Amino acid sequence: QVQLVESGGGLVQPGGSLGLSCAASGSIRSISAMGWYRQGPGKQRDLVALLTGGGNTNYADSVKGRFTIASDNAKNKVSLQMNSLKPEDTAVYYCYLLSGGVAYWGRGTQVTVSS
Repeated sequence: QVQLVESGGGLVQPGGSLGLSCAASGSIRSISAMGWYRQGPGKQRDLVALLTGGGNTNYADSVKGRFTIASDNAKNKVSLQMNSLKPEDTAVYYCYLLSGGVAYWGRGTQVTVSS
């Protein structure tokens, strides 16, 4: 069993910054990928940023240059630094981990960008 616990999130004004963190625990085998997805109101869940075991980093076009993903593999943690936030970034952000061919999800943390 693998658990993902997110922290961070909250309410921020447009142009502001927020950081998210995710810690994975449990029976983790080699990590194939770890990162973040988000689901806005009435929308599907979409990729935000992903780190692969091969060392590649993928970002959604809408967040490139504003968001930065980083990992601490020794501690099975991943973080997301979000700068220059926009109202359209408002969503529930989910931590994601792919290990042993199985996808795991956190419960999600709300990010609201509003004045």
